Amino acid sequence: MEPTVSVIVPVFNSEEYLERCVDSILNQEYQDLELILVNDGSTDRSGEICRRYEEQDPRVLVMTKENSGVSDSRNLAIGQAVGKYLQFVDSDDWLAPDATRLLVRRMEDTGCGLVVADFYRVSGELVSHKGDIEEDGVMSLEEFSSHMMENPADFYYGVLWNKLYRRDVVEAWHLRMDREISWCEDFMFNLEYMRHIETICVLRTPIYYYVKRKGSLVNQGMNISRVIRMKLMVFEYYNNFYKHVLDEEDYEKYRLQVYRFLVDSAGDGTVLPSILGRAKRLGEERTAVSREAVMEDSVLAERYRERKLFEYYLEPVAIKCNLPMVEMTLLFYVSGARRSYTRKELADLLNISRTRLRTALQRLSGRGMIRTAEVKEENGRKRQLEIFLQPAASLLEGDFQAVRRDYEEARFRGFDREELDAYRELSEKIRENVRRILKEPAKRAEKGSGEEPAGTRRRK
Repeated sequence: MEPTVSVIVPVFNSEEYLERCVDSILNQEYQDLELILVNDGSTDRSGEICRRYEEQDPRVLVMTKENSGVSDSRNLAIGQAVGKYLQFVDSDDWLAPDATRLLVRRMEDTGCGLVVADFYRVSGELVSHKGDIEEDGVMSLEEFSSHMMENPADFYYGVLWNKLYRRDVVEAWHLRMDREISWCEDFMFNLEYMRHIETICVLRTPIYYYVKRKGSLVNQGMNISRVIRMKLMVFEYYNNFYKHVLDEEDYEKYRLQVYRFLVDSAGDGTVLPSILGRAKRLGEERTAVSREAVMEDSVLAERYRERKLFEYYLEPVAIKCNLPMVEMTLLFYVSGARRSYTRKELADLLNISRTRLRTALQRLSGRGMIRTAEVKEENGRKRQLEIFLQPAASLLEGDFQAVRRDYEEARFRGFDREELDAYRELSEKIRENVRRILKEPAKRAEKGSGEEPAGTRRRK
């Protein structure tokens, strides 16, 4: 059976980083893929490392050729690929564990022609979240191109590795990299590809770790006249793209903005990523997981694993919305709640302090994601908190459903129907046992610890 995704990695003298790159691909949560490694005449141990992976994993295909450049390597791999989708990775970079799953899901859920994702920019031990479009979802080619016009020489638009492509589009129009240029060849491919699709989907979750090691055109030994010729050639592609996307009147209206590409690309001969947001230490950009606790066999470790698995699937939604995990967890919980709570009860359920709960509620209210109201019971002592999702948060319901589905699928992977039925039956027995033990303590707490109205104190 043919794989869904073909991942293409050109390899040239990258023995120092290659294993990290390949491991990040083969260990993807999404496993229905093939990996095509193209050894471009490496003179170090890269070829040996590629062959070892090919022997160990049937999903790996190694192609070996004399050195002819990265464009030729990608073209060779595209011709060999059989996946429905194409994904590109550079051999000195690596993927986040959920990268391919998030890209494929977004492509298949929306039916769009291209998925473009945020990425991480790695500089030494620091990492920064990089993106250029704040909207998350499907947009027309015209809408996407208007964003690109604002920042035309940005990596976000120019590179291959933060995107997922449809192979049928590539093959139908015989799209390939231009072997004659070594600057912005990725961008030219993207411009040509986008001319043959109607919609593009933006994914604001970073899925790729880009390490800046590549040099400028001058450092590559290229003379100035050739650099200028290549830049003019790329600009011609770029200019023609907007002539294709815009009608004549709109093109004339935005022509000066289109020509801005020549200014933005006049730096060191490469398209540089700007860094948005504060840098973090590498390893702190996602929720940390303790390997020791994951492997430990204890009641607390079991609860820890369940919580971390849930956070693993919820975190991409939190990153997309630029919310801390505490606030996103609260939002997720409220979205499925069907009753009101006291502040003490809600804080206890979320395992946070009431101070942290109050801060989270205020921040979510300030962003227009929730509205809160307090109601009193008949005795006037116990205040219940009602939380209503606002339209901005209601739009996340599809994401929350995907989180629930992913969490359950991960937990029950490999179960057959009979095993699932047996698990549900046994789980219900466990729940009844726990409820029976905790029912009396819950009654006592209900009677003795009601919250008082604001401004009142108990007399001793």
